[in-house]
Amino acid sequence: MKIIKKRNEISLINEFIKILKRESAKKRVYGGRFSFVLTGGSSPKKLYQKLASSKINWKNIDLFWGDERFVSQKSINSNYRLVKDNLLKKIKIDNKNIYSLKTNNFTIKESVAKYQKTIKRYFKKKKISFDIFLLGMGNDGHVASIFPNSKELKKKFIVRSVIKKDFKRITLGMNIINNSKRIFLWLNTKQKTQIFKRLKKKGKSIPINNLKLEKLTCYSVN
Repeated sequence: MKIIKKRNEISLINEFIKILKRESAKKRVYGGRFSFVLTGGSSPKKLYQKLASSKINWKNIDLFWGDERFVSQKSINSNYRLVKDNLLKKIKIDNKNIYSLKTNNFTIKESVAKYQKTIKRYFKKKKISFDIFLLGMGNDGHVASIFPNSKELKKKFIVRSVIKKDFKRITLGMNIINNSKRIFLWLNTKQKTQIFKRLKKKGKSIPINNLKLEKLTCYSVN
């Protein structure tokens, strides 16, 4: 596990953007596509805003979502809307580069099947391995929509529906997260960093403790 420590969130954001630019440019040289999985929640909002104002070549960058609440894409609870309002509206990116979870006019079962088919097609039925998988962390240690002590934590799957008291959700699997080339855990406050340190001692029932350490980079404010 690699830990990138910064004194404040803006320094953390600048470091992340530097890596995103470098890694996507490497692939662009050879005509390759760069797959970037986005996270929801409130923690990445400033990151997305800074990405929108940075000079980034988005032509070969394809955007995916690690999870989504099964709500309208116009809902304030939608991870898609979070990204749209803070990033997509403000950059030049082709619609074909945006692989969002479709929740409008579908059942949750149809949405799961559609997204799984989309991901398989993107990787041409080969191993699914995203270039960067960005994750936020809930205060209980959940990532994407994989929660402590849940059946999703132990099962292998590409896309799956999750039923919680607040929302129905759709998530990519822990195995898919761990297949990624690089996993970035976004700990953008001192409080998040402290929670992470505490939860690291809690064992495998906590989702963050199931992330592959050799691929994991923690972006941490100290």
